[in-house]
Amino acid sequence: MVERPGNYGLEDILKQVTLEERIYRFRCVEAWAMVIPWIGFELGALLNRAGVQAGAKYVAFESVLRPNEMPGQRNGSIDWPYREGLRLDEAMHPLTILATGLYGQEMPKQNGAPIRLVVPWKYGFKSIKSIVR
Repeated sequence: MVERPGNYGLEDILKQVTLEERIYRFRCVEAWAMVIPWIGFELGALLNRAGVQAGAKYVAFESVLRPNEMPGQRNGSIDWPYREGLRLDEAMHPLTILATGLYGQEMPKQNGAPIRLVVPWKYGFKSIKSIVR
């Protein structure tokens, strides 16, 4: 439910935004947390570029699917590709970002390269890694 649907390459997305560092506490359901300096941009900027229609309520995300490269995707513990979603108000919140780096560096593969969601008030599993769609 957007005015401008289509495929948006990461390079094109990054040309249209200003990356900034955001320092957020990252929490896990397993009772650990750490403070991480993410590099990214507000998800709302991308959604505004796509032109979210008035009736939209949710944003859906899908992770990369490469079982030959990612052994964890072969074990069958969850259905792949991983899918996650946010209500539109959560997605448009200025604290919700799409991160392309952390600790002053490009995003490493194990942390969700090339781009991942970061929602600082939710547990880490809601911050889907390696978004392709």
